[in-house]
Amino acid sequence: MPAQQAPSGDDDQDKPQPSLWERLDRPAPAPRTTLTPHRIAEAAVAIADAEGLDAVTMRRLATALGVAPMAAYRYVSGKDELIELMADFVYGQLPLDAPADGWRAAMRSLAVHLRAMNLAHPWMVRAATPFSLTPHQLAVPERSFAALAEHGLDADTTMAIFRTVAGYVHGSVASEVALAALRRDHNWSDGDETRAGLAPRMTYLMGTGRYPAYQQYLQRATRKDDPAWHFETGLDCVLDGIATHFGI
Repeated sequence: MPAQQAPSGDDDQDKPQPSLWERLDRPAPAPRTTLTPHRIAEAAVAIADAEGLDAVTMRRLATALGVAPMAAYRYVSGKDELIELMADFVYGQLPLDAPADGWRAAMRSLAVHLRAMNLAHPWMVRAATPFSLTPHQLAVPERSFAALAEHGLDADTTMAIFRTVAGYVHGSVASEVALAALRRDHNWSDGDETRAGLAPRMTYLMGTGRYPAYQQYLQRATRKDDPAWHFETGLDCVLDGIATHFGI
């Protein structure tokens, strides 16, 4: 009777591979160098802050760290995982443990800090999505859910409230980041230079007479160059709506 053949191992190829975070949580062997995930993330974030996300490559990172080009691959499989590591590093700087008096104060504080985080690291608008699923990023909804827990809301409603606030933050910050990029591309230093640069097309559009309400805004607004006020006023409107709709 012929001997039974050993399994080929093909089934193992179909199994999901361990995520970056599962691998990093495993006990590590004694390091051969001083390279760590923290050092990798810190160096990559510094490059992205200075030159943008596209400037971050594994070779450029190795040069910044003073290591061999393949050294970082001991921790990350490539740029996608490197970006995950970078996003988690930045989220880890959020002050999530600060005490807050109630759900509204907690979520307002969180939103303000998320805006500041993204403005300090504009590439995060591209790098971090709701589906990144990094440890420090997941701490944000965790904090929000805990703040809402005492109000008896069901799980779906709790998530809807969190996504509403997070979506407001993301949209507002994305607009601010885009405006900053526009100014940088055209060497406009402030609001006055930006308006002067956009004046030809705005003058034409307002001259058509089709936008009287918007023209009144342009003539009467006094906070055009106060993005923090716009952000926090809109945020209060969002939080007021949640409080009124759900009676919390």
